[in-house]
Amino acid sequence: MKLNLSKTELVMSAGFISQFPRAPIPQIAFSGRSNVGKSSLINSLLGRKSLARVSGTPGKTITINFYSVDAKLFLVDLPGYGYARRSNDSKRVWSSLTDGYFTKNPNRDLLRLVVQLVDARIGPTEDDLMMIDWMRESGVPFRIVATKVDKLNKTERAAVAEALTELSLRTSGHEPILFSSVTKEGVQGLWNVLYDVL
Repeated sequence: MKLNLSKTELVMSAGFISQFPRAPIPQIAFSGRSNVGKSSLINSLLGRKSLARVSGTPGKTITINFYSVDAKLFLVDLPGYGYARRSNDSKRVWSSLTDGYFTKNPNRDLLRLVVQLVDARIGPTEDDLMMIDWMRESGVPFRIVATKVDKLNKTERAAVAEALTELSLRTSGHEPILFSSVTKEGVQGLWNVLYDVL
């Protein structure tokens, strides 16, 4: 499958399960805690500066954003989790919407992969581990990507790579991808993974 990345658009910011697109094309979803860099990663993958909106307020987004790439693929930006200051009502909406994506999505059989983002500066949080365990137990294919690796020095980077490699091999059977939206490290490696699953 070849993709024309210049033909990319946001087609839906879904706040309700009924709004999920029904076009029968493959989906790649992006999951991670609030402020992990999902929007920046999606922009880097697509070679765009601001297609995916980068929020200055962690935990603000509680919609699922569907980006159409060349009308052949949806990149799906799931709401960030683990933001402590989010209200209980917002948490319930987030939980219901995200759960609905995996259980009531009319095209859930077209979900090819979940890209699970982990902030390299922090390492996997309890929420990250819960998400990873759920995907592993549910048979949802996923790959772990460590974001913001440009913020680490050489020693920190080696330690994070070792810890995440152990986790990733044990849970997904694959090595993690080290990623930076600043230096573009990992962009081609992640595209190689996406093309493989597509």
